[in-house]
Amino acid sequence: MNRPDAGTGTPVTARRAIIVVAAGSGERLGRGIPKACVELAGRPILAHVMQRIQELTQGPMNPGGAAPGPGTPDPEAPGLDAVVLVLPADKSSVETLTAVGEQFRTATGVPVHLTRGGASRSSSVRAGVHELLRAAAGTWDPASTSVLIQDAARAMTPPGVYETVFAAVEAGAPAVVPALRVTDTIKRVHTEPGAATGAETVLETVPRSELRAVQTPQGFTLQLLQRAFDFIGDLPDAQAETLTDEAMIAEAMGVEVAVVPGSEQAVKITGPSDLAAAESLIQTTGAAAQPVLPRVGIGHDVHGFAPEDQPRDLWLAGLYWPGQQGLTGHSDGDAVAHACCDALFSAAGLGDLGVHFGADTIGTARPELEGASGAQLLAEAARILAREGFGIGSIAVQFVGQRPKFGPRRAEAQQVLSAAAGAPVAISATTSDGLGFTGRGEGILATATAVVYTLRTEDRIG
Repeated sequence: MNRPDAGTGTPVTARRAIIVVAAGSGERLGRGIPKACVELAGRPILAHVMQRIQELTQGPMNPGGAAPGPGTPDPEAPGLDAVVLVLPADKSSVETLTAVGEQFRTATGVPVHLTRGGASRSSSVRAGVHELLRAAAGTWDPASTSVLIQDAARAMTPPGVYETVFAAVEAGAPAVVPALRVTDTIKRVHTEPGAATGAETVLETVPRSELRAVQTPQGFTLQLLQRAFDFIGDLPDAQAETLTDEAMIAEAMGVEVAVVPGSEQAVKITGPSDLAAAESLIQTTGAAAQPVLPRVGIGHDVHGFAPEDQPRDLWLAGLYWPGQQGLTGHSDGDAVAHACCDALFSAAGLGDLGVHFGADTIGTARPELEGASGAQLLAEAARILAREGFGIGSIAVQFVGQRPKFGPRRAEAQQVLSAAAGAPVAISATTSDGLGFTGRGEGILATATAVVYTLRTEDRIG
């Protein structure tokens, strides 16, 4: 895209860049990590910002949004020359968010530049502008470079809002903000100095027709951003701190700020309720809101009966069976419980019983689980799934064997294993009409099927 230079009439290349401010601490979310790293629908908040920027340049991304990936390229989609990510200071967060930026760069080919933020939003944006100028290396015309400043907290801003703001800057507005009409009645109040909390009086009701709720991304020419930070650098600290975004700086400079339509989807994630609202929005809107399907896994376990000259207690389906010869093998040899564990790990894609509890004898990889019962292992398997972000829908297991007589204790067994798994476990039993090792009474075969699902972020543990 070319524009004539206002002074010479010579065409110059128009540039587009986006600065994403992702340095916020996120204290009000209460997760103990910077806001941009907090998971939203299984991915860092920043990943959702980058997804929508990618859609701006390429068209819709892969349905489901499991990870940033190229969508169907749109030949009419506008180009983007650079993205600057303004990151927190701690190493772990930088690594997480750098990976998000690298995924975006790989998928789009758009250069991604990184810089550290400051103690305030203004200082973070200043750092982003400086990094953009460094990346441009003096080859971009600041008057023909459109820059959007986006807060990572507005992760759900649709691509159309980015394009609308870009278009307004490119049409000649040096400063642009997206905004929504205010629908609530707004009153300006007065509080007496030293008065008790809540001792306020209404001064006036402000006409709603004149009010707008401003969002991001806010758009500017790079030239105006350079002037803006020179401007606030000359102000007293107290006055500069009152200018909480770049549009306010432009207003203080006497620059006219244009307003374009925002979006109801561009919610600002500040506290836990905002995060929940964004999760709900993902589930109900857009290509990334495809249904999250359950996952199904199958597990098998086989144990032989111990020789008669080696007495051993029988534990099966979480129950002790007095007077019955026990099964050989791992821990208590509970083939039913072990099959349930394997089915859970299979459904979640987390390997099998041996991966988590030891391949030779249960407990060799986890000394604290040595000698654990089948029911205890099932409870631990459920905990591992929850830690990895999965909930259990149900488990169905059938064992094949000549003994013990299971029917009278079915309800008891289902209750014990359901309590261990924290989800319904249905158990059935059959014989094999005298065929094979089970028919000969040499052992027991159990096959389980498990259904699991992805947990909401707030329900995860660990």
